[in-house]
This record gives sequence, structure tokens and C-alpha cells, in this order.
Amino acid sequence: MCGRFTLQTPVDQLVDQFKLSKPPATQLTLRFNVAPTQEVVAVRSAAGARVGDLLRWGLVPFWSKDLSIGSRLINARSETIAEKPAFRSAFRSRRCLILADGYYEWKANGKRKEPYYIRLRDERPFAFAGLWEKWRQDEQTTVHSCTIITTDSNELTAGLHHRMPVILDEPDYDLWLDPEFEEPAPLLKLLAPYASDRMRFDSVTTHVNNVRNDDVKCVRIQRELF
Repeated sequence: MCGRFTLQTPVDQLVDQFKLSKPPATQLTLRFNVAPTQEVVAVRSAAGARVGDLLRWGLVPFWSKDLSIGSRLINARSETIAEKPAFRSAFRSRRCLILADGYYEWKANGKRKEPYYIRLRDERPFAFAGLWEKWRQDEQTTVHSCTIITTDSNELTAGLHHRMPVILDEPDYDLWLDPEFEEPAPLLKLLAPYASDRMRFDSVTTHVNNVRNDDVKCVRIQRELF
């Protein structure tokens, strides 16, 4: 699964790398411990252009009666998104990129859970495959939310957890974002484990365990591993 991640990259670099026609309207701050129900930076297609927006992490289906369901839908399994009622409509036409530059996973060590920071070897930001939804809370309030798609872990991360978030390759962004493309097979083919040799992870301190901590101490390396 993916339950916490980082986005330390300056907005100008995100605009350039992901070819955004419009960055999020709100001034972005550097994030070291992004958690569910918080706002995340997502890229959606609008009139053929890539637009950056802030979405609530935890998908709220359009048919839901209340917002609380989102806290249980922070991840969507790639194997079932085409059929599950919570995700199948969004999978057809409301796909997005969720921007990050690293994510955390925890591994049990006796009674303790040790955190690890996983990222690309070249330290560049990347895009999780995501789905988004629009939910009307009332006549005045609309909530835009999202979920991160997961798949089987690759060889590198399998020792930490049996699942990992889907990280898309740049050449696949346009297909994934195209709301007019609804054929499931080519889309599902994109949802594969990311190449192990392009990733690394290191042990970090338990400072990140507290969701209230959102500072550079979260990514402080305790032991270099891979």
C-alpha cells in the first residue's frame, strides 16, 4: 500500500517536468510527510492540457452519502479497479497523476515498525497512477478527491511490503490522462511494478511515524541500504 509520501520538489520544477499548463492555484509548501485526507498535487487533463490541482487524498465516490468513506479508499488495487463500484467509473474516464518524490513503508522488527524512505535513484519527482472523483457535499460544497493505485511489489521493495504504488513512466502519461480513452486492457497494462534497478530505499528515523511531523527530519537517513 501507500499511506505516506513526500513532495519536496519546487513548483517550478514540477511545472517544467510534467508540462503543466497551469500549476495549482494555491501556493505549494514543501511536504515531507503527506498523509491521507490531506491535499495532494494531482495532474488532470482539461481540454487536452495538463492542469495541476489540489485534491483530497482518499477517494469519495460520487454516490457516497458522506465524506468519511474517503479515509478507507486512499489506495485502489490495480487488479480490481475495473470492476469495483468505488473505482470503476473513475477508472473509465477520471484518471490522474499524483505527484511525489518519495514514499514511506514500514517493516516490522519485533514489536517495532521501522520506517523506510523509497524513491528513484536519480532523485527526480515521479507520478503515481491515480483516480479522481467529484462529490457534492451540498449545494455550496464540492469535494474533489483521489486515490493512489497499487500493484505487486518489485524485487527491491518486496522485503518491505507485498504491495507498492504504481509509478508511471513519462511516455505513458498522455494515455493515462486521456478521458476519452476507455479501453481497459491498454490502461491496465500500465499498472505494473516499477523497475527495481531505478529505485532505492533507506532506513529513516521514527520521526516520520507521527503524522503531525512534516519537516526535513522525516527524510533524515538513518542507514543507507540500497
